[in-house]
Amino acid sequence: MARHNRIPIKSAREIDKMREAGRAASEVLQELAKAIEPGRTTGEIDKLAADLIAKQDGRSAFLGYRGFPGQTCISVNEEVVHGIGGARRIQPGDIVKIDVGVIKGGFIGDNATTVIAGDVPAETKRLLAATEQSLYEAIAWARPGKRLFDLCGAVEDYVKPLGFTVVREFVGHGVGRNLHEEPQVPNYRPNGKSPILMPGMTLAIEPMVNAGRPGVRYLEDGWTVITEDRLLSAHFEHTVLITDGEPEILTWRPRETFV
Repeated sequence: MARHNRIPIKSAREIDKMREAGRAASEVLQELAKAIEPGRTTGEIDKLAADLIAKQDGRSAFLGYRGFPGQTCISVNEEVVHGIGGARRIQPGDIVKIDVGVIKGGFIGDNATTVIAGDVPAETKRLLAATEQSLYEAIAWARPGKRLFDLCGAVEDYVKPLGFTVVREFVGHGVGRNLHEEPQVPNYRPNGKSPILMPGMTLAIEPMVNAGRPGVRYLEDGWTVITEDRLLSAHFEHTVLITDGEPEILTWRPRETFV
């Protein structure tokens, strides 16, 4: 594995491994999304994740990472990221964020989506649609020769005019053999110099977008992050490969339709 400005550049063999891990993570996430429904607990969803990951001959990239106790991150409504599956029962009208990381063949696929449980107001659907679209706005910049800060800025540039805000304390990241590699991938345009994107880089791009103010805080469990104003937050993520041309989404899945 070569490096450019400390950012790992994957070889052709390593990219094939990343494709396998990404496909596994995507398949697990899609099955979990189908299982989200009122009445189920977040702990039941996490247990299902363990079974699905095992069927992929993989391991959770999150379980035990810095002490994290879950197979996946399951965050409901005002919970932004890093929610822990447990006794909380999903209610009609909840939005549920599922973040899945799978280790397979020594490499990691990382992806997330936000699922609606039952009916929600049109404004909630607008938040989810904007957040998902902002992910694809960023992915459009994932091309060789482009600068990372333009990719990052594409998220905030898209959601801010719609009245939403991006979380600044948590960011996307490089991903490969390790869950968190260089570079950091914030959802706003950072100051200073910006790396030039090169073929072989793999990025976990993950907009976290709030309906209200951007501030967040931790719950007492030390993991779950919630919006400071207790308004809703949405989260979408893909692992993306920089190629010689079009970006390749390694965790590809059909897009959601929020109507």
